[in-house]
Amino acid sequence: MLRRINPKNIMAPVNNAYVHAVLIPSGADVLHISGQIGADADGNVPADPAQQAENAWSNVMAIVREAGMEPIHIAKLTAYIVDEAAFAPYAAARNRDLGEGNRVAATAVYVPRLVKPEWKIEIEAIAART
Repeated sequence: MLRRINPKNIMAPVNNAYVHAVLIPSGADVLHISGQIGADADGNVPADPAQQAENAWSNVMAIVREAGMEPIHIAKLTAYIVDEAAFAPYAAARNRDLGEGNRVAATAVYVPRLVKPEWKIEIEAIAART
């Protein structure tokens, strides 16, 4: 089982949207997910940053499930965001699929651009199952 860590002697996670750390126990299966952009299954990238955020998150979840894991197994998320309009839809999709009580270690960073100018968000993740 993954252990979520929030030490009492440091600042609480902002908006209670994440945990400060997740400890993956020895012997766990660990899945490293490459950055997922907002492309659909055919490789099309919509112009709408909100749809890109939804697609990128759906891609992460498809990989998690293909590995035989569930949202509870996600330990770490990193989101690289070019267009601020993508953050709220990303957070909504993340919260929907993770569920209210399942917080993960997470970082979200606004960046000037990704590899291709039409990409507005990229999400990478680490999941683990004991």
